This record gives sequence, structure tokens and C-alpha cells, in this order.
Amino acid sequence: LTRTTSKARTETEPAPHFCFFFGEHPSGAKDILGGKGAGLAEMSRLGLPVPHGFTITTEACGEQWPEDLWAEVLRKVEKLEAMTEKKFGNATAPLLVSVRSGAAVSMPGMMDTVLNLGLNDTTTAGLAAKTQNPRFAYDSYRRFLCMFGNVVLGIEHDKFEHILTAIKKRHNRHFDCDLTAEELQEVITEFKQIYVTETGKGFPTEPLEQLRAAINAVFASWNNPRAVYYRKINDIRGLKGTAVNVQEMVFGNTGPRSGTGVGFTRNPSTGEHAPYGEYLVNAQGEDVVAGIRTPNPIARLEADLPEAYRQLMQVYRTLETHYRDMQDLEFTIEEGKLFMLQTRAGKRTAHAAVRIAKEMVEEGLITKEEALLRIDPNSLTQLLFPQLVDADKATKRLLCKGLPASPGAARGRLAFTAQEAIRRTQAGEKIILAREETCPDDIEGMNVSQGIVTARGGMTSHAAVVARGMGKCCITGAHDLHIDVAQGKLTLPDGTALGATDCVTLDGSTGEVFLGEVAIQDARLEGAFATIMQWANEYKRLGVRTNAETPRDARKAREFGCEGIGLARTEHMFFQGDRIWAMREMIIAETTEAREAALAKLLPYQKEDFKALLDIMDGLPVNIRLLDPPLHEFLPTEEKDQRQMAEVMHITVDQVRTLVDNMHEANPMLGFRGCRLGVVYPEINRMQVKAIFEAACELKQEKPAANMHIEVMIPVLAHEVEMRLMRELCVEEADRVLKAHGQAIPYTVGVMMELPRACLMADHIAKHAEFFSFGTNDLTQTTLGYSRDDAGKFIKKYLERNVYEKDPFQCLDQDGVGQLIRMALQRGRATRPHLKCGICGEHGGEPSSVAFCHKVGLNYVSCSPFRVPVARLAAARAAIQAKGKAPEVDL
Repeated sequence: LTRTTSKARTETEPAPHFCFFFGEHPSGAKDILGGKGAGLAEMSRLGLPVPHGFTITTEACGEQWPEDLWAEVLRKVEKLEAMTEKKFGNATAPLLVSVRSGAAVSMPGMMDTVLNLGLNDTTTAGLAAKTQNPRFAYDSYRRFLCMFGNVVLGIEHDKFEHILTAIKKRHNRHFDCDLTAEELQEVITEFKQIYVTETGKGFPTEPLEQLRAAINAVFASWNNPRAVYYRKINDIRGLKGTAVNVQEMVFGNTGPRSGTGVGFTRNPSTGEHAPYGEYLVNAQGEDVVAGIRTPNPIARLEADLPEAYRQLMQVYRTLETHYRDMQDLEFTIEEGKLFMLQTRAGKRTAHAAVRIAKEMVEEGLITKEEALLRIDPNSLTQLLFPQLVDADKATKRLLCKGLPASPGAARGRLAFTAQEAIRRTQAGEKIILAREETCPDDIEGMNVSQGIVTARGGMTSHAAVVARGMGKCCITGAHDLHIDVAQGKLTLPDGTALGATDCVTLDGSTGEVFLGEVAIQDARLEGAFATIMQWANEYKRLGVRTNAETPRDARKAREFGCEGIGLARTEHMFFQGDRIWAMREMIIAETTEAREAALAKLLPYQKEDFKALLDIMDGLPVNIRLLDPPLHEFLPTEEKDQRQMAEVMHITVDQVRTLVDNMHEANPMLGFRGCRLGVVYPEINRMQVKAIFEAACELKQEKPAANMHIEVMIPVLAHEVEMRLMRELCVEEADRVLKAHGQAIPYTVGVMMELPRACLMADHIAKHAEFFSFGTNDLTQTTLGYSRDDAGKFIKKYLERNVYEKDPFQCLDQDGVGQLIRMALQRGRATRPHLKCGICGEHGGEPSSVAFCHKVGLNYVSCSPFRVPVARLAAARAAIQAKGKAPEVDL
């Protein structure tokens, strides 16, 4: 570990392989230097006040150190000593450094950091003498002892925290910064004893030994459980590892003219174009992020340290103009002088992302294309978050108010640890996670909770930053909450105590916490969001439809900008109210006449449903799928329900049981369903087609200006002859109804492509089908041979073992299922060149699947109403990214 392990320096120093001073690497690429290293390098190039340091690249991250890495580190340390005129271990001018992680993709709080490295008894005494500030020196030393012990040696943080809390209590001190130099020496003595108790060894005093161990720990933190989990839930793949940044320390804990803070060039919660951030006087960086003290808003810095504030505002402007994006900054002020420690593109809520993108276009900083590419389509679901109903909110008890760290509304029962939240969520409960402050180890509990509330911390604390990235409602700094984890309760100043059975509601937009459940209402899309959606429409080629069969869903989808209905599932309508009895009457009928009599009772219901959908979607296509599921799904399985059916149908319970048994199918997904029902019992589909077109004719008579485009879709079809038979049935009945009403309403008949054979025979099926709609839910099941309902038993392990990168029922299997879609498109359009093709499975609202649909040449995607904005933006991004590239299959 000594300097003698490196070769004597020559006039020509060896070219660096893994270690680069800030600004030294020729490319400055994030994948090599990590985000933090790249930001430090760029700020150095811009001439901003950045403490000296170097980056060990991501290429060195692994189980084994590359050969000669330590020798290269030692050469950089020698040069850093020369640049700073300080030396490791020197009693009069000690060099102290931070050792910080930094991957190519920001992972806030997930990996490890060590500050004040290089301190020991000798250098601490030297630091005290040099600064004439013993309290600052001892405070830095106790911080280093705690951080090194926890991060590098794995000693539980709570063991240090218990001692610190006990000594503060002993001396009647409220905050850490209230402790005197003498009291901090007590802390240091007891912290050192922890090392002996926990490791059997004393604290390592040699600075180079400290440095090597800290670098090793930071590299190892790449694979700690919270970092692995964070990458998993954020779908971060393909990175080499973390870089390590070794940087000269600057101190925010030297006294009232020093401080530390986190800033954003715009508000990361709302997107407002105004300086945003928080700081603490006489503190180090982890104090702000950990929420140990509630910090001050950045605006107050102008009064506390006006010159530093002026410099900081200039840095805000410089960095945002340079990067042309909202920046997240870390800074330290040492005795009035500003130092920049980090810049990166700031994580933001969807509300903020949309507003910032729109306003940066209006300011001339970025183009519309860049604006659309900067917004994560999946994040748009945050914009659809429900909001609390003000009238109901006024009737509920306001428990407390904190800081509105992440918007939205959330309701649930209280849990006080991440582990408790995970366990109770798995049992089906909706949870609000209540903590004094969160730490990186809480990541999984935060992810499964509906919302998060913390008693301490500010708008840039760990809870706030992580919750915003997750799109979770979050309130921080709710000081009136006293949270007792051991007792599993929180207490308010008036003595009110709440526990695990109590429900609370969070308003993330105001920071208010209410007792009980407050009514929630849907959000409305307007303002900046409407502008972004308008821009998306300017660029996208794919149409975006919705899957909807109720008027409520259809109206909501239209409000969200859908371009028609891509799937209306008629079977869902049969379960409503008294309709199920007419359906069951049809099932038990033994003759065609009896079935037709029962179907006649269903006809008015179907007609009413279709009429409502056609009216709401005036001017847009409406795709109605004929009956799909097997008939046994409409029969009762519980004994009490079977008795009720026997009573209503005037048959015996035994007859009901026999019927249920006879209709049972070993594999219903591949059983007597879809077009097979229509081929065997044509009267069922004939009634549905009659209802569709009678509804259209009646609507036309009531509203002569009504503009309808009807698509009748045949499900679960595999054979050309099935398509021919079903088309003949649909056309015959549709034309008969239209002729009887004297109407000419355009319609087409097509197929839901759900089976591999249908895709293989697409050229033959296209002779009779005017459109293809790929039902990717069932097409995935039949291609992979997986039951979607049973895949949960093994799919998690498949993802862990990299059989699939993503769940194929959530993200389209582009290699397998996608190959069948390509084949069907090519063959179908060879027969019918202008064949309209889309997808209507759940994949229709998933961004990577939407991009695939654009790439191969589909006409539209269809998804659930609340995924429509996601699909619109994803379609626009796909078009921008594929600019100049023709679809794989001609449209």
C-alpha cells in the first residue's frame, strides 16, 4: 500500500489507462467516466470552481482490480498532492479526499460514498491547528469514522447513531452541530471502540490503506442489494459498473460562513423556471440528502451568504445553458467560497418534465423533437394521477403538513419499516410508508407503497428524490409526526396515536396528511401536457386507439386523445346486471329456436352498448370483437350461485351441476371459443352483428350527421375457411339490416390474429379479411406455450436467469412473437396491399412495443384508456428516432 509499489517517476509519466484527472479524458463519455465524473470533467473545462480530483473509470469496476491500477492511483495521488500543496498523512497540511461512486446512469443514493478520508489522530490535530477550529476538525473526524466503518467495513450505521444520540442526550444537545469540540472527542473515542468490538481490530490509520479500502468498497457497492434492485425497477441494463471519483475535500462544516446544499436549475416537482434547492449552514453533504436536519430553501442563502448566492446563480445559468437541460447540482461553501461537486440532468416528475420540455422549446434552448425525446413515455402515467376532491378534503381531519416533495394523491394504512411495507403489500394491503427519514435500504419498501411520508428531510432528501423518480406521492419534513418504529405507531403533538390499522391520505401537491380516506377524482390533461401531445401528433405516424367497451372508458380515452376504438370486447357486456340470466338461458337452450329466443333478450342490451360507443366515437373507427370466451365462463361455479341459477332458470341444481361439468374444458384458452362458437352456433354472432348495425342505423336516424366507421372483428381464427364462413355471416346480416333501414354505413370485416397458424396463413386469410388486429396477449401465449395466468410461477426466475430480458406479457417478444407479426404483415399485404394492421393487446401501450409496431409498419396500436397518452408519445419518439428509415413492411 506504500508509494514504493509504484515505479519511480520519470520525465514521461505512463499514459493513464484507468485514472484521469477532471477534464483529462479525451472523450468525457459517461459510460467511461460515469455521470458524476463526466459532470466534474465538464465543469472543470467550463472554468467553474471544482476541487481537484481524478476519476477511476467504469472499466476498472469488477471483482478483481486490473493489473497496475493501484500503481496508477498512487501516481494520481502524488500529482494531486502537488496540485493542492497538501500530503496524505501530513500533520501540518493534510490532504483529505472524498471517494464517491458515479455510474453512467444516475442512481441517487444507491451506491456508496466516503468523505473526509485521510483523517486519523495526527491529521485531525493538524487540521485543528491549521484552521484554528478544533470543533470542525473533530466533527469531520467523527463523520469519517462513522462513514468508513459503515461503508467500508460493513458496521451497522445504527451502532454509531445510537452513541451519537446518547451523547447528545447526555449533554442536552438537539442537533449534531450543537456538540462542542470536547463532546465530539467523546463521540470519537466511543466510535473507535465500535471498531474494536465489531472487527476485532482498531481503526485503520494509514491514509493510503484507507483509500484503497474505500475505492474497493465503492466498486463493490455496484452490486449491493439496493443498487441491483434500483437497476431492476428502472430497467437499467448494459452498464459496465460504477466509476470512482477521488476528490480533494472542501468543508461546509467549518462554521456559520460555510454550508452545503443541493440545487436544481428549475423546480423538479412542478417544472417552474426558478432557482430551486436547499442548503444547511455548518454541515456536510450527507446531512442534506439524509434528512438529518430540515434544510433551508435556497432563496434564504442570499441573506446568509450573499456573495456565494450570487456565484451559485451564475453557475445555475451557465450549466443550464451549456447542457440545455435542467441540472441537479451539489455544492459546498467553505468560508464563503463556492465549490461545485456535481452536476447531472435532474430527475423530475412527469409534471415537471412536460413543463420544462415545453418551456425550453419556447425559450429556444431545444427543438420540439428534443423535447419529445426527453420525456419518458411511461412517466406520463404520473400526469394521470388522481387528485383529492377538495369538497371531501374539507370534511376530513388534517393531521399535519409537510413539504410537497412529489405530487399526486395516495391512500393506505400505515407501515413503519420497508420490510413491513413489503410483507403487508404482498398480503394485499395498500400501504403508506411512514419514516423519520428514508435511507437507500428502504428502496423496495418505497417502491411497493402507495406513498411515502417522512418526519424529517427536505425537498431534496433521499425520500423526495427517489419518490419523484418512481412517480410516487411523497411528503417530507412533516415535523409534527413522531414515529416510533419499535412500537409501530406515530404520535401527533396533541397525543393522537396512529398505528398499522389506521388509514391516512397524502396530498403530494400540498404536503397535507389527512386521517382516513379522502375521495379521489381523475386528473385532467391541459396546459403544457396538451401542447406536448399536440407536438406528438405532429411527428407520430402510428394511430393510437383504445381498448374500451363502456361509455365511461370510451369518453376517458377520447379525452386522452385516442383515434378510435381498437378493441371492444362484447363478452364483458354480458356480465352486467340481469343480462347474465339471458346469457345463461341461451347456454342451456337445446334447440336453435330456444337459443334465438334467449338471444333476442340480449339484443336490446347489445344494441344500447354499441350505440353509446358509436356516438362517443363519432368520426372515428370502432372495432367490435364478436364473442370470444368459452361459454362455461358465464356459468356459476360456487354452490350458492348454482342454486340461484336453478331457481331462476326453473331447473334443478343437479341439472346446473351437470351442465357445468359437461361444459368444463381441460384447456379453455384453446377450447370451444371465438370463431368456433360462431361456426357451430351462428345465431350467436348473427345477433351481435344485427345489434351493431341496428344501433348504427338508429343513431344515424337520430343524428343524421353521425359519422361512423365500423369494424367487425372475428376472434381466435386459424383457418381461411373459418374466415370465409364468418365473413359471409357478417356481411349477410349487416347488409340485411342496412337495407331494411335504408342506410349506407361503411364497415369492414377483419380478424384478430391470435394464433401462429393464422400468421403463417396470412396471405390466404387476407383474401377474406379487410384488416388484421394482432391480439398479442393470446398470440404471446400460443407462440411461447405459456399460460399468462400461470406464468407468474416461473417468469420471475426466467427474468433473473436472463431467459428473457423483460416479461413477454408486458413487453412484446420481438424476436419470437414479433417475427410472426412481420411474417403476417408481409404475407397479408402481398394479397391485399393496403391491408390495415394494428395490435390490440396490452403491449399496445408499452413504449418499446410501440416502437416495434412503428418499425415494422403497423397502422395503429390500441391500448387501455390511461395508456393512450403514453402510446402517443412513444409513437412520436419512434418516428423521430427512425427519421429517414422506411417501415420494414410497406404500408
